[in-house]
Amino acid sequence: MDKAKIVAAMRGVLVEQYERARGGLGAAHEAATGDDTKSEGKYDTRALEASYLAAGQAELADELAQALQEFDATDFSAQEYDDPIRVGSLVEWEEETEVRFFLITTKAGGLSIRLDESEEVVSLACYSPLAEKLIGKTAGSAVGDGWISDVF
Repeated sequence: MDKAKIVAAMRGVLVEQYERARGGLGAAHEAATGDDTKSEGKYDTRALEASYLAAGQAELADELAQALQEFDATDFSAQEYDDPIRVGSLVEWEEETEVRFFLITTKAGGLSIRLDESEEVVSLACYSPLAEKLIGKTAGSAVGDGWISDVF
């Protein structure tokens, strides 16, 4: 596994999400303040609804910006087989015949990249239930119905 390649790809997905949120923020702000949403009566709530959308879009963009900052500050250096899992670890986890790869992050959980047709890597936020079970364990440890086969 090329951990540096995985980290770069995950960062790319996060940047893409951030840029999409920022792009949507401009459109949402325009919808909230533009002439098309001026009230045409006491039951016309388009401007209010558009302002809620703009506020939500701004919050999403802020959360993604913070996640990107924390991602960039994370130590993703290589680890040895017997090092404990921490934020920044790439974990190979096996359950029966299924092999899964997880990148432990501070935020930005749920991102998914596919390195080739067979290997998918999913980011896990450190506060997620599975990440909490993995952190501190070492390769060879049983976790849930599976076991940790390697740590990168």
